Amino acid sequence: MYVYWSAILPNAFDKRNFILKIAIHQMCSGINASDNAEAMAKSIRSAAEQGAGMYFAPEMSGLIDRDRARAKTAIGIESASLALSAAQLACKETRIWAHLGSLPIKNDENDGLFRNRTFVIDDNGVIRARYDKIHLFDVDLSNGESWRESNAYASGDAVVIVDTPLGAMGLSICYDLRFPKLYNILRDGGATIFAVPAAFTVPTGEAHWHVLLRARAIENAAFVVAAAQCGQHDDGRQTYGHSVVINPWGKVLLDMGRDAGLAIVELDLSEIDAARAQIPVHLNQRPIPDPTRISDEEHVRAMQ
Repeated sequence: MYVYWSAILPNAFDKRNFILKIAIHQMCSGINASDNAEAMAKSIRSAAEQGAGMYFAPEMSGLIDRDRARAKTAIGIESASLALSAAQLACKETRIWAHLGSLPIKNDENDGLFRNRTFVIDDNGVIRARYDKIHLFDVDLSNGESWRESNAYASGDAVVIVDTPLGAMGLSICYDLRFPKLYNILRDGGATIFAVPAAFTVPTGEAHWHVLLRARAIENAAFVVAAAQCGQHDDGRQTYGHSVVINPWGKVLLDMGRDAGLAIVELDLSEIDAARAQIPVHLNQRPIPDPTRISDEEHVRAMQ
C-alpha cells in the first residue's frame, strides 16, 4: 500500500527559500508518559523560538518501557496520547511543524498489539501524516540482548510520503533503515528527505548507525534526518544516541553524540538538485532481472 499526503504550504516555506532551519531533539525518554510529553512540548517551543521551521523527535519519544505489562497501562488509542496532544498544542501556539518520531499506539484492530506510529503535525496543530513501522526488530545480538518487537507490535502496511516545509518527506522508523528498497521506493515516489527516528542499541549503533544512514542519503541523493534516543533509560535499556543530519552528498551536517538535548541545523535544499545532477542515479536506474544461477551440476553437464 502506498500513500502520498499532499499539503498546501504557506508562502514562508516556498521552495525558493532554499535555506531552512530544523530542530533535532535527542531524548532519553522514560516510563512516565507525562514527563516525556512535557519535554517534547517544551522543546517544540524552544525550537520555534530559535527560528526552526520543523522539529524532529526520536522513535518512542512518548514512552520507552520494555516492561510490557506496565507499558500496556500507559498506551492507549491515538486520541488519548499525551505526547500527541501536547505536541499539537505546542505546534499550533508557536506555528511550527513537528515530526514526532514515533509513539506507541493501541492497535485499531483491538488484537492486543500496538502500533509504532510516526506523526507529522503542521503549524496549525493538524496531523498531516501517519506512518506505522513496517519492519519490526526481532533479533538476537551477540552480547546476549534479545528483542522481539513483533510480540507487542503489529507491522505497518503503507509506504508514506508527506509534503512538508522541507519538501516531500519519506517516512520510516529505526529498523526500516536496514531495508534499502523502502528508501528507493520513497525516492521514486518523489521524496527528497527521509526521516529516520530511532532507538538503536549501543552494539548495533556503534557498528552500523552512521554507515547505513550515509548510504541511504548517498544512494538516493536525499537529506536524512535521524533523531535518536540516547543514554540509560528508566527501564534499564541503553541507547546509542548520535542523532544526525546528512546531506544528499553524504556529508554529516550534525552529530549530537551521546547526550540528550536540542540542536538547530540549517538545510540548503538546493543541494538536492546539485547532488542528483552530478550522479543521476534516479535516471540511470534500470530494472534488475531475476538472477541466473549456474550450479556445479550444470557446469559439469555443459563441459561434457
